[in-house]
Amino acid sequence: MAITGVGITTPNVAPADPAQTATRRRHGLHRLLVNGKVTSGLVMLGVLTLIAVFGQALAPFDPSKRSSDILQSPSLKHWFGTTHIGQDIFSQVLVGTRSVMFVGFTAGLVATIIGVVIGVTSGYLSGSAAEGLSAISNVFIVIPALPLIIIITNVVPNSGDWTIALVIGFTSWAWGARLLRAQTLSLRRRDFVEAARATGESTWRIIGFEILPNLTAIIASSFIGTVMFAVATEIALAFVGISGISEWNWGEILFWAQGQQALPQGAWWWFVPVGLCIALLGTALSLVNFGIDEFVNPRLRASGQSTVKASDGSRVRMKVGFTPVLADPSRSKEIGI
Repeated sequence: MAITGVGITTPNVAPADPAQTATRRRHGLHRLLVNGKVTSGLVMLGVLTLIAVFGQALAPFDPSKRSSDILQSPSLKHWFGTTHIGQDIFSQVLVGTRSVMFVGFTAGLVATIIGVVIGVTSGYLSGSAAEGLSAISNVFIVIPALPLIIIITNVVPNSGDWTIALVIGFTSWAWGARLLRAQTLSLRRRDFVEAARATGESTWRIIGFEILPNLTAIIASSFIGTVMFAVATEIALAFVGISGISEWNWGEILFWAQGQQALPQGAWWWFVPVGLCIALLGTALSLVNFGIDEFVNPRLRASGQSTVKASDGSRVRMKVGFTPVLADPSRSKEIGI
């Protein structure tokens, strides 16, 4: 035992082997990537990211160019059909992906960084500093993001995707910060945090290496939620005709489809592909979020299994609403397991 202060003793713990720590991290990353939900979500996000980066080069036509192929259904020449003035919808979807992905992930990154810094700091610290950060979070919770974005895009000249992303990011971090603060308050008195504090670890090292790893699921959920909110906000702004957004995005396509009465005319190809793209992006983000939750929470991993392994090595088939405890594995047939 080592004396660390008056009346405080801590066990002599050997420092962790860096090689073993790196191996555990690689194994953890491998378990995360082999999760079916995470893999499927990352593949979808990868495809959408490639489209966002190379969409302009992959587009077969200029999305703004008019042609004589007016309001045509999908064909080999126009995969997603054309608009009322002959514009290629497939090209519009490809080019518009960049704006949606940029605004969504930029706003999510900004909001997550601010939320983690303020939420975890206000939860771990005490005194006036923590109360001040908590008060700032309460103020930003009641700030309406959508009206603020509309005002800024109308006031600031040449406002574009950067402006919208930053405004969404700076106004969408408060809810995540409140969740992180509440969870940090429950973690700061745990035994492993007290042990780190007793051994003389600095405040920021405790926050970075003891508390933050236990907040992975909440941080990931906050990031993904903000990305989805930012995507929906940008599409909604373009759909209602707010100027200052990029020339083409998915909301702009829906705006023209609604304005030209695509649904009454039976031009389903004008809005269905865009809706499927929005659903695909939301599904990909949700799958990644579910996979991270299962990776962090072992109970979620076990809940998806139809059988579990008992202490004696036998397999037990689980039933909803029933938790079997087998003192004698030979009686499994008698009780219907």
